[in-house]
Amino acid sequence: MKILYAIQGTGNGHVSRALEVVPHLQKRADVDVLISGNQCELELPFPIKYKYYGLSFIFGKKGGIDIIQTLKKTKFKNLIKEIKTVPVKNYDLVINDFEPVTAWACKLNNVPIISLSHQNAVADENAPKYGILKPEKFILKYYAPAKNKFGFHFKTYSSATFLPIIRKEIRHRNITNKGHYTVYLPAYGDKKLIKILSHFKHVKWEVFSKHSNEFKLHHNITIRPINGEEFIKSIASSSGVLCGAGFETPAEALFLKKKLMVIPMKNQYEQQCNALALEEMGVPVLKKLSKKQIRKIDKWLKSKEVVQVNYPDVTEDILDAIILPYYNETLLPQITIG
Repeated sequence: MKILYAIQGTGNGHVSRALEVVPHLQKRADVDVLISGNQCELELPFPIKYKYYGLSFIFGKKGGIDIIQTLKKTKFKNLIKEIKTVPVKNYDLVINDFEPVTAWACKLNNVPIISLSHQNAVADENAPKYGILKPEKFILKYYAPAKNKFGFHFKTYSSATFLPIIRKEIRHRNITNKGHYTVYLPAYGDKKLIKILSHFKHVKWEVFSKHSNEFKLHHNITIRPINGEEFIKSIASSSGVLCGAGFETPAEALFLKKKLMVIPMKNQYEQQCNALALEEMGVPVLKKLSKKQIRKIDKWLKSKEVVQVNYPDVTEDILDAIILPYYNETLLPQITIG
């Protein structure tokens, strides 16, 4: 059986999930990997057969997606060409993590596809929703369309929603508390972060920046470029984590039993919905990073409350269950659902 695993390369979340999913798939089938987008810093430990420009969102420096830069860097003619030429017909099944090129190619060519992403869980009718008539909802529906959808969320909202996949580097990490706070807010520039975090002179901040290529020290604030291993070390040994309301980083912080505060990106419907879900669980949420929020940040720093979660390692069981219907009868004996 030949499987094409397609990853959205905007941000690091989809790639983090691939670190766990792909090795399990490789035990069950002949797997090729495709990635589209250009906003990811993490490296994958297996070959990438196809790299596409795709359709990416560009992070700004004021708390949200930079719409103008996103539109400027979108190559619609190239996107159409990629959709027409990507060789999805060469595969028995495409597993898609919110990747638009293969999703639309499968739709146009009637190729079997399973959509496996956090976005599917956000779109689930039982999951928390931000607003009523938000146009961003249509992005979730049409960005990477598929009939068979499964999703991951901070907690299960339906039978099609699974708990987060936690990568081995996090799951088996030794957890300590060295007193610092790890910060990952890619939608904010370094100057903005320093301006606000400088108010807390007694706190050691380790900031991982999407906008800096070098190590910088500003009194009690360390600014460093994003590095996967260094980020894991920082978060696992932190007192707490201040980050965007994406999915993987908050899920990993919760798994590590770290104090967590999130700030959803502006103009990012998915993160606004995530913030609602986390708030329901007891995680403090800020609307934006500003001087008005200093009192709330200070209260969080003084708090010892940690939201308790249980995220067992069931990745193998999930994959077996969703791909089982696509196997030929001669291959069925090789698959067992634990």
